[in-house]
Amino acid sequence: METNTTQTNGSDKSAANQAAGQGGTQGNAQSTVQNAAQNLKDKASTFTQAAKGMFNEAKGNAQQSAASMRSDLSSLKNELDALVNRAPSLSDDELSQAHAQMMAKFSSLRHAAKGIADEASRQINRGMESTTEYVKDKPMQSVAVAVGTGLLLGMLFKRR
Repeated sequence: METNTTQTNGSDKSAANQAAGQGGTQGNAQSTVQNAAQNLKDKASTFTQAAKGMFNEAKGNAQQSAASMRSDLSSLKNELDALVNRAPSLSDDELSQAHAQMMAKFSSLRHAAKGIADEASRQINRGMESTTEYVKDKPMQSVAVAVGTGLLLGMLFKRR
């Protein structure tokens, strides 16, 4: 009987060792998944920071251009108001000359606005190109970022 008990204890130890081995395998798999998730998180963070940098640069340029444009438009409006107030006392030649000056300033502003719009378009295209390039280079990470963003937005909108 003693040999029987030893065999039972031996098989119990073997089963315990197998279970521990499977647990170790599961632990390794879990660790690998956690490492991969952390790696994706780090890369997504790097991409997000780069995108924020590009966005902030574009935003800064747009704000400067908009401030300059507002200032120029305000100046043009003030000059136009002054011209309207002086118009009754001006001769036809002076009015023609003032009209030509105002149209030249307006044309300059229109050209500046077109330049701002073109620059904004270039920056948007550059952002789209870099995003497309990132997605092509790292499709799985891009999908993970998209899924994560979707989940986050879903949770935010669900709360409301």
